[in-house]
Amino acid sequence: MVAKLDEIWEQVVRAARALGVDDVEAIISGSNEALTRFANNAIHQNVAELTTNLSVRAVIDGRTARASTNCLDRTGVRDVVEQAIAITRLTEPDPDLLPLAEHDSPDPEDYPDRDFDDTAYATPDERAHAVADAIREVESAGQTAAGIYSTGQAGFVIYNSTGLAAMYQETVARFSITAMAADSSGWAKASACNHRDLDPVGLARRAAAKAAASRLPRELDPGRYTVILEPAAVLDLVGQMFMDFSGTAIRDGTSFLNDRIGQKLFGENITIHDDAWHDGQSGAPFDGEGVPRKKLTLVDAGVVREVAYSRQAAALAGVEPTGHGFPLPNEIGEAPMNIVIAGGGSTVEEMVASTDRGILVTRLWYIREVDPYEKIFTGMTRDGTFLVEDGKVTAGLRNFRFNQGLMEMLSNVEALSATERASGEESFDLVAPAMKVRDFNFTEVTRF
Repeated sequence: MVAKLDEIWEQVVRAARALGVDDVEAIISGSNEALTRFANNAIHQNVAELTTNLSVRAVIDGRTARASTNCLDRTGVRDVVEQAIAITRLTEPDPDLLPLAEHDSPDPEDYPDRDFDDTAYATPDERAHAVADAIREVESAGQTAAGIYSTGQAGFVIYNSTGLAAMYQETVARFSITAMAADSSGWAKASACNHRDLDPVGLARRAAAKAAASRLPRELDPGRYTVILEPAAVLDLVGQMFMDFSGTAIRDGTSFLNDRIGQKLFGENITIHDDAWHDGQSGAPFDGEGVPRKKLTLVDAGVVREVAYSRQAAALAGVEPTGHGFPLPNEIGEAPMNIVIAGGGSTVEEMVASTDRGILVTRLWYIREVDPYEKIFTGMTRDGTFLVEDGKVTAGLRNFRFNQGLMEMLSNVEALSATERASGEESFDLVAPAMKVRDFNFTEVTRF
């Protein structure tokens, strides 16, 4: 496989030099993904997709542009190089554009072990048996199950004409299930690099228990309540702010961290890292230009400490790049994508037991930004919202709409659970704890 990739890269270089261009970069990527989908207690779809892609970037006199193709024969390679060069020559010069990255290629032997053959080659039968077991768990509770089970492998290599060659490959599996009853629902989801680390039956049992416990939901007046947010709810809401931890966003004036670096914005119990090497993380340990990722302390005891820098953003700010840039050209620049929110010593059960009156939230959805500088968001609860009274879950609740600022929320955290790799629907996977938060602002009761 490596020999084939090297051959494609050599074709890119030859085609570029034939047109008088020496500075080129290529990203060759591929994936093998399969998905089993189920609804109404039955599997209704099984699909698989094998993809390959070549993306070529040229650098000519301060100009850069990119072209891509999924045709990797000699003609396809030549054509995409010609397209990239033609677009580059028509592009306006960028006075801040840097030459191609020059540094040692990372050694794959140093990478975290996130590539598992039994996940890459998991069969439809394996997924079907796991799904069938999960459906039986929900069906036995008199409910209806729907969801997905996916497995796959993806990898890519970055080459450039300075001699850089950085390669990465990993596998990922995801299982998501919603259990639906007459007037309630429950949900659970998990992801892992090794599909054997997933527990579809356990997730189905959790979703079914939530649907059963939230039947005959009561309506509670909107207002400010103590809430217990399970890790998926924390992920989907807190995950909305990390694109702002970016040197480019700060330079452009679009980050809520403008003029706030070094300030205490959150509670002392909030510490957040970006760590591509963490056991609960996934993704390459280098960025879109092949620069190795550094571990960042984004927030230390509530104080904002570090942000991510691509090579270009770092040069403009007079600092070192952190290895968080996206492939060029792009408008975003960089962002931390391996978020680890430090946890605490409580469990969700202990958070419930310590709450006189509050709300337990399984997940959030349809999250939208209201105020980008104050980082206020609106959204709704879903698939398991519960009333807590005198330290016990006493009833299911009709769902709420919320309107909540993240700086306020993360200043009002009273307890944290141990961390876990969490999966949601509104943000990328994070390592996150559950949180008990006071004065969470619910503004409206929904119709379901």
